Amino acid sequence: MENSRIFEAKGPFTLREISTETQSKLNDLCDADISVHDIFPLNSANNLHLSFLENPKYVEDFRNTNARAVIVDRKNISLAPDGVSLLISENPYKSYALAAQMFYPLAVYTEPNVSLTSQIHETAIIGMNCQIGNGVTVQSGAVIGPTCSIGENTVIGEKVVVGSNCRVGANVTITHSRVGNGVMIHNGAVLGQAGFGFAMDNTGHTFVPQVGLVIVKDNVRIGANTTIDRGANTDTVIGGGCIIDNLVQIAHNVRLGENCVIAAQSGISGSTQLGDFVIIGGQVGIAGHLRIGDGVKIAGKSGITKDIPSGETYGGIPGVPIKEWRQQVASIKRLAKRIRNSI
Repeated sequence: MENSRIFEAKGPFTLREISTETQSKLNDLCDADISVHDIFPLNSANNLHLSFLENPKYVEDFRNTNARAVIVDRKNISLAPDGVSLLISENPYKSYALAAQMFYPLAVYTEPNVSLTSQIHETAIIGMNCQIGNGVTVQSGAVIGPTCSIGENTVIGEKVVVGSNCRVGANVTITHSRVGNGVMIHNGAVLGQAGFGFAMDNTGHTFVPQVGLVIVKDNVRIGANTTIDRGANTDTVIGGGCIIDNLVQIAHNVRLGENCVIAAQSGISGSTQLGDFVIIGGQVGIAGHLRIGDGVKIAGKSGITKDIPSGETYGGIPGVPIKEWRQQVASIKRLAKRIRNSI
């Protein structure tokens, strides 16, 4: 099949170079000077390509691959077809990610440039070597650090601070925020808007002024069309190294620890705190004012209504420990079977 990629691969690279960069070890039978030119899936790779195996669902593709080299776990060495060079890794997917970065370095802007169609307030500060796209607005008192890229039609609000080496996509709005270094914000994201705060009674709803900020620490990734509300009377904080998918809602006063991962269409209600390395599946809803401990994992489509201790895995609606949730599901299946058999 014709290669339809619009990205141009770097290289080629020898297996020795790839092994060094990817924390993997060449199989003893491999020629370290063999070169590969690109990365491809097992089922479409040819003898110029590197691939990888981690998910057991693709074992048959591995058995039949035409790839020149494959990154694998040691336990899968015996499944390799003849003629395929192997790079042995304790974490094949991470090694593949590092290899992919060799062939396709993380996107950087091309040339420093400030578009003539951008509107930059005279009190705003733009660092050296920045690229400011068409239609960008940078309001009064805003600061953008050096070597940043700001995409078309993005708005950087009054007194917003963006650190160095940041990549901000097109049609992004950032207000009432402090953004760290090395942050990537994808198209359409909105940071710093007023949180969902109001007092209710039978005469109507009274808005609570939202006077906090959004604090984004270093090396965070924020997906397309994700929204992060500013704090009500304290700050909303996104810890360093967090990865937030597309279409995620993070409410006022939420605090994420370091290196959390949140999949698409999840929502975290106000004032909830997450520890470090929390992993949240897609379409998860988390109620407000909760404490989610370090290393917690939450299965997709779960609804969390109470605190979760560190290290636990939860699932279901309402969320319970994963073993209990699986027992609930099995019990419902058995009950449904009895009902069917009794009809």
